[in-house]
Formats: sequence, structure tokens, C-alpha cells
Amino acid sequence: MCTTKEKKEIGLQLYSVRDAMKEAPVETVKKVGEMGYTFVEAAGYADGKFYGMDPEAFKSLTEESGMKFISSHTGQALPDSASWDETMQWWDRCIDAHKRAGVKYIVQPSMDEVGYNSLDGLKRYCEYFNAVGEKCRENGILFGYHNHSGEFAELEGQVIYDFMLQNTDPDKVFFQIDLYWIKEGGKNPVDYFNNYPGRFLLWHVKDEKELGASGEMDFESSFALADKAGVDYIIVEVEKYNFDPLESVKKSLEFLQNADFVRNTYKE
Repeated sequence: MCTTKEKKEIGLQLYSVRDAMKEAPVETVKKVGEMGYTFVEAAGYADGKFYGMDPEAFKSLTEESGMKFISSHTGQALPDSASWDETMQWWDRCIDAHKRAGVKYIVQPSMDEVGYNSLDGLKRYCEYFNAVGEKCRENGILFGYHNHSGEFAELEGQVIYDFMLQNTDPDKVFFQIDLYWIKEGGKNPVDYFNNYPGRFLLWHVKDEKELGASGEMDFESSFALADKAGVDYIIVEVEKYNFDPLESVKKSLEFLQNADFVRNTYKE
């Protein structure tokens, strides 16, 4: 057990400071490190690079800023049979770039309408995610899916998120639960932690704006079940702001640093 004097292991989804990452990525990553974040989750992979930098260069930047590059949001929509091989080749290149960067988790941030329109489409998405997850695992990377609120709607009598949990292989696909969006979807994360233990390796800890600002988020009940959920890392994401985005992510970090219910580390 870590002592309270040690630094809490908390990451930042860099989408939170997306405009700054477009304008001055190097300086922005350095500022995030100075705040006290210990790792980053990227949202800027394209064409083999992260925010325009080679994988090794972006890894070095995060490490020089006192952090690690652990997780990344990227992905491709469900391919049809004609584009399956091309999509799988894209994933091979993507996985290679992430391996070179030292990334441990790749997260697909969303689905397109195919996954929301029919159970058949959703089932095909689950099969696709299993295939991608197998590719990732063969390369020492874990593959996951990130929810918004739409996954908690019913489709042909089944809750989309539950169907995904039941039809993806736990050895190939984990879930990055977004604590704000599940609330917006009318569900309680505690129920999912109890019903699907061990599936939620990464968390997006989010509020309407800065963490704690709305007074409507019950983070404590979720954190009480962290071990059952299976969480390895917690990640701050801020999408709307009362302040400049860099100030907002700093305030959100301070909220978790000062929260007694947040441990220093979760991954053993």
C-alpha cells in the first residue's frame, strides 16, 4: 500500500487540451507534466505519428516531461467484407506505431451508426473488436472500447453496452468506462462493476466540466469498487470548461489529488 505522501498515478486524456495540442503540442505536454499528471492518453494518432511526431519522439517528449505514454484513442469503423483486409492492414501499421511508442492500451473511442441501428450490426462490431483485440494482444497491447451515453439505450430489447460486454471476449476486449457518459445514459457504473467484474481496466473520470464542479457526480461509490471493476489506471477527461482548458485540467487533477477515496495507484 502506498503512503499518502506519494504521488497519485493519474493520467490526462489529451483531448481535454485539444486546441493547445494543435497549436503547441510540445509545450502543452510539458505543461501537463508540470501540473503533476503522471501519464497521458493520446487522441492524436494519424498516419503512423502522434500529433505529427514519430512514435519514438512523442514517447521521449512525455518521458522528458516526467510522464509516461500509456494509452491512446484511435480506431476504424466497422469494415465490410470488401474492406476487411485493408482495415486489418491499417491496424497492423497502427499497432506497430503504438508498440514503438511503448503504449500499453489502445482504445477505440466510438462506433458509427451501424453499431446502434441493429443487433446484427452490433454483433458484427463485437466480432470486429475481438479480431482487433487479438491482433493487439499478440503484440503485447490491450484493446478496449470507450462509451458515450448512446451505448445505454435499448436496441431490439437489449441494452447496447450489455450486449457488447456479453459478446466480446474478455481476453481480447476490455472497456474504458466513462463515468460521466454512463450517468448521462441513465445507468450506474456500480451495477456494471458488480455484473461484469474485471472488464473495466481504464476509467475516464469526468464531470460536466471540471471534476467536482457540477456537484452531481458520485465518484466515491465507483472508486469503492475499483478492485472489483478491475481498474489499472484512472484518466481525467474534460470536454467543457469554466476556465481556460489548461486551468480546467489542473483543477480536475487537484480534485483527485485531494480526494481521500482515490488511491495512489491501482495497477499491481
